[in-house]
Amino acid sequence: MNEFEKDVQSKTDDVADSAIGFVVSFGFFATMFIIAVVIQAIGS
Repeated sequence: MNEFEKDVQSKTDDVADSAIGFVVSFGFFATMFIIAVVIQAIGS
């Protein structure tokens, strides 16, 4: 066992961190898509 396994920085669950990262990135791209659709609707 190496020294990094003994002294971990974050003791939170990896699944929760992954879910938060997925939701944030999905929300960002969904927001970009909504903005693009609104701009296209205004332009046409």
